[in-house]
Amino acid sequence: MKLKRNNLFIAISSITLLMVLVIQVMYIFQTAKIKEELFNEKANIILARTTDALRADKEMCRNMETFIGKNEIHKIDSLFTYFMKFYNFKIEYSFEIIHPGLFQSVSFLPDPFPLNHEKTSPVNFYPDQPACYKKSLEVVAQNNGMELKLIIPEKNKFLLEEMGTTFITSVLLILIVLFMFWRTVVSLIKEKRISEHTTDFLNNMTHEFKTPLTNIALAGKMIIKDSTNYQENKIKQYSEIILEENEKLRLQVEQVLSMTALERGEIPVQKVKLDFHALIKDSLKSISIQINNKKGNIQTALTAEKFEITGDKTHLTNAICNLVDNAIKYSAECPDITIRTFNSNENLIITVADKGIGMDKEYQNKIYDKYFRIPTGDVHNVKGFGLGLAYIKTIIALHGGSISHQSEKEKGTTFTITLPNV
Repeated sequence: MKLKRNNLFIAISSITLLMVLVIQVMYIFQTAKIKEELFNEKANIILARTTDALRADKEMCRNMETFIGKNEIHKIDSLFTYFMKFYNFKIEYSFEIIHPGLFQSVSFLPDPFPLNHEKTSPVNFYPDQPACYKKSLEVVAQNNGMELKLIIPEKNKFLLEEMGTTFITSVLLILIVLFMFWRTVVSLIKEKRISEHTTDFLNNMTHEFKTPLTNIALAGKMIIKDSTNYQENKIKQYSEIILEENEKLRLQVEQVLSMTALERGEIPVQKVKLDFHALIKDSLKSISIQINNKKGNIQTALTAEKFEITGDKTHLTNAICNLVDNAIKYSAECPDITIRTFNSNENLIITVADKGIGMDKEYQNKIYDKYFRIPTGDVHNVKGFGLGLAYIKTIIALHGGSISHQSEKEKGTTFTITLPNV
């Protein structure tokens, strides 16, 4: 129920932020539209003021009825320049006069305002499809259909420059907010997962410590109870139980402390030249008691021709022991384990295979996470803290190697370690 509420909160927050982004973009486009309308209005005003000024010049009107020459063009250019300065309209422009009565069309590109370049030759086309503003000159001249056109080739560029900073800043700010929101959500999910793993770890640790402590307390009470009769064999038996359970507690605490110290880099890895075949045999000696208690079987096929590596003997021994220990724990009945070695591309390959209960696919990507244990419901039939595989992966990585696995439910699991040869 709580997970659904969290997901609902994330979904609503994400949709809200996306809506804010859409509204902001719509607002920016609306602002751009308004700016374009203002641009068009200002251009039309300049064109209208220029046309009105031309109407007031009767002599020029008479000249334009018969011929449009350089003087007329210069006069119109001066009017456009004046009104553009007056309305603070700093943009390149050109103009065109269409005189149907004389079958004459004159185009002119004046100085780009406010730059001072030499006047160029007349031009009559713009491949960019420039903005064009028309004004009839019928009142100026008797010839119907005479038009004055104001052509602004870089209207879109001008508007983009006007809106560019606002648009880019707004979009960037919204994207940053979205990014920070998602980072916060990811961090919260990660923290939640860590909190869940920590809770599971504490529960497992409580359970794992409870059994040895109970056994130690029980053995101690039995010693006190039987001490009056002084039964030496029983006291020896109880003492062995206390020592054995104490050793279990020590190993469990050591495993937790070692993992934490490794992550902090507080335990140095002392690498020396090792015979890995000998290391495997020594590891199996220390774990043979568990195999015998479960009436299991371990087979070895150490076929690697190059089996010397550079590594830390203690940590690598622990890694092999942990893999074999997992194979024993996750075997339903009598463990059947096979350890193989071979060479591949100047690497030593070690496989530890069992015919145990295997793993579901949904959990296989999480088994190397610290504190993770495959859920078994309320049944606590497999001991551990969920640190073994995380520890192994860390150790193998410190030796420049890698670990992978293949598993199938009810058919077993195979772990493969790759280490570089000397």
